[in-house]
Amino acid sequence: MNEKSESCKKCGENTADPQWKKDFPIEWEGDHYVSRREMVKFLTLGSAILAAANWLVAWIWHRRRDGTFQAQMIGSVADLERNKSILFRYPTEKDPCIAVCTLTGELVAYSQVCTHLSCAVIYKEEELFCPCHNGVFELKAGRPTAGPPTRSLPRIVLEKRGDQLFATGVEVTA
Repeated sequence: MNEKSESCKKCGENTADPQWKKDFPIEWEGDHYVSRREMVKFLTLGSAILAAANWLVAWIWHRRRDGTFQAQMIGSVADLERNKSILFRYPTEKDPCIAVCTLTGELVAYSQVCTHLSCAVIYKEEELFCPCHNGVFELKAGRPTAGPPTRSLPRIVLEKRGDQLFATGVEVTA
């Protein structure tokens, strides 16, 4: 036995090591030691795995976004009067969009989801307006002109087929 346990025996205390310490002797100081080299290996490997995972997610997202879009009728050209807007969903039912006929008679459509915090964008006086944080987008190109949004709205490609108006694709600008 060691000195400490013997000295405690002299004073009458029972400080013998528990049975599990005898069965599983562990060098605690050496067990928790991590060398600099091991730490650098761990950080390098972890960083490489995270970079590869990010690249893979971006590649999968990009491949999915480049898919072909199905043409979807959103209404008749007569439904969209000058200086008015209509709401529709494209390319899926989870994607709200807004189509606008400008004062000049030009038809434009954008995603209705604000690029700042995903609030609904509305048509207001020849611009697209996000009421959540007073974000403003220009109507011609969907670029932000005021407020916190920094990215343009995704543009929905429109096509006239007779009197019908079809959404045929999505253009995301940088």
